[in-house]
Amino acid sequence: MSEQPDPDRLKALESRITALKKTQEDEPRKEEHHSMASAAWRMVSELVAGLAIGFGIGWGLDSVLGTKPFLMVIFVLLGFVAGVRVMIRTAQELQEQKMNEAEKSATEN
Repeated sequence: MSEQPDPDRLKALESRITALKKTQEDEPRKEEHHSMASAAWRMVSELVAGLAIGFGIGWGLDSVLGTKPFLMVIFVLLGFVAGVRVMIRTAQELQEQKMNEAEKSATEN
């Protein structure tokens, strides 16, 4: 057996390494996609929570005071407004984070 490495096997190994490096370069994009998806789910859950809490408070007060469905409608609308306000605040926080990351990457380069 010869001590020299097989050039065909070395080329195949280099191509596999190159392909693996390309797939690992794509990983930050996948993480960014997942972080945006989690942010979207967070905002949706905040909106639904606002609606549910408003519905619960309104329904409870209507059943105690006997004013069905007047207070339920009012509190559902208030819950919707509160949910939208929280969603806007979350979007502003995410935008600030992205701006800070962009500034950091610009100063590093």
